[in-house]
Amino acid sequence: MASLTARKRPKDAATSADQMSRRILLYSILLALQYGAQPLISKRFTRREVIVTSSVLTCEIVKVICALIIMTKEGSLKKTFSEWTVAGALTASGLPAIIYALQNSLLQIAYKNLDSLTFSMLNQTKILFTAVCTYLLLRQRQSIQQIGALFLLIVAAVLLSIGEGSSKGSRDDGSPDQILFHGIIPVLAASVLSGLASALCQWASQVKKHSSYLMTVEMSIVGSLFLFASTYKSPDGEAIRHHGFFYGWTLLTMIPVLLNALGGILVGLVTSRAGGVRKGFVIVSALIVTALLQFIFEGKPPSVYCIVALPLVVSSISMYQKYPYRVKEKEL
Repeated sequence: MASLTARKRPKDAATSADQMSRRILLYSILLALQYGAQPLISKRFTRREVIVTSSVLTCEIVKVICALIIMTKEGSLKKTFSEWTVAGALTASGLPAIIYALQNSLLQIAYKNLDSLTFSMLNQTKILFTAVCTYLLLRQRQSIQQIGALFLLIVAAVLLSIGEGSSKGSRDDGSPDQILFHGIIPVLAASVLSGLASALCQWASQVKKHSSYLMTVEMSIVGSLFLFASTYKSPDGEAIRHHGFFYGWTLLTMIPVLLNALGGILVGLVTSRAGGVRKGFVIVSALIVTALLQFIFEGKPPSVYCIVALPLVVSSISMYQKYPYRVKEKEL
């Protein structure tokens, strides 16, 4: 009887691992489709008069509602909140939320002082910094082939970004000091912060076993509080006070908001189950989805950069999946 139980355990473990792999693949595909379709859907259903802050805040509220509904259906809501603590929430979600807010501010500063090409190239280093931060926090190592796949992915991301930003004007009027201190350093700092926040989210979910849905709720609340505070003196805050929160909205405006909220939940699921590095692969793949959707629905052919980047993305994903890091006997 004991031998039969022992035989079942490896089989059950293999079945569970296979089911998890299928879920990760499903979440990754859905996230790539969402992220790729978001720009087109937002452009189609969001009027120019819509105040950006009102859209973002509504999206965060929708994310919280959706996450709570999912937790209720799973039956985990009561248990999760009975074990909830302020300290745990601040460590797992508060810190990453603050880091992401700082990262976005640095990106805005850098974008104003760099040309599109330089900004795009430096911004893609966040993929590499995610791998570094994941190793430092979680000791998650990469094989030589996986490191090569990461560099291929960065090259592909740069090509896709160049293709997207080639029509945008460059900024050549900055002094060398301004470009360095208000352009290059902020974007590199933002990339480091992006990698750190992603690794922290992965650490919270995989090590501290913090629910990805709970993290979505917590990070949305923290992010909303920061965004709401910023409306005190921001142009969007002035516009909301003058015109009203839902100025320019129609019922169709909720479509991109709902889709964006779904994407936020999927990001949490992919990061918690597959890690921040693999999330980077999904996001870069989504850029190709955007190019294909633009060709299908708008008749805009993919740029040469996109065509060159496609085999690089496919190759990098294949290499990363095929050659995982294997623990050596000395490390056991």
